[in-house]
Amino acid sequence: MMKVNSGDTALVITDPQNDFLNPKGVFWDAVKASVSENNTIENIDTMFRSAKDAGIPVFISPHYYFPWDHEWKFAGTVEKLMHDVGMYDRPGPLDLAGFEGSGADFLDRYKPYIEDGKTVVASPHKVYGPETNDLVLQLRKRRIDKVILGGMSANLCTESHMRELMEQGFEVAVVKDATAAAITPELGDGYKSALINYGFIANHVVTTEDMVRAMRGQ
Repeated sequence: MMKVNSGDTALVITDPQNDFLNPKGVFWDAVKASVSENNTIENIDTMFRSAKDAGIPVFISPHYYFPWDHEWKFAGTVEKLMHDVGMYDRPGPLDLAGFEGSGADFLDRYKPYIEDGKTVVASPHKVYGPETNDLVLQLRKRRIDKVILGGMSANLCTESHMRELMEQGFEVAVVKDATAAAITPELGDGYKSALINYGFIANHVVTTEDMVRAMRGQ
């Protein structure tokens, strides 16, 4: 188990947004079975609350698309689907028109943690990983070298963040039930594939219960 302390450890949550975690979100139907089975929404909430209680800094790596992002000339399978259904769409980086309650907005129950004036909200990543945002910079500037990772979606943004953070030299613990993934007849079980890759790559793969104990020094 990772040794957690507030001086060098951070909680990173990817995409805690309505399009994945709200029943009205455009991707909900694909992930709802996995979210329900893992108790994902409640477990992410527990991770937020436990980190705040322990004084562990919290970072959000969100996903937004602006109008010019829809002009890209090629895309991967799920990336194309996200563009087609308007997932995480915003009118621009300086424009909050229509943001409140939209698919790009944060799940309401998480807002007290995210909007407390202490949580770091990184610039948006654009495909899946943090290579296109400032998350690593924000972590490095605070001398963070251990990351507790959760959020959405398990085999896409969460796994991509895990891979890049590992390559960047962070010690990474993935909280396996504080995430979930799409399960479709065409593409298969994204959550199962993520678990396999977490096990092969991450430093630690733990449950919410395990990580809460570690945050409490137990």
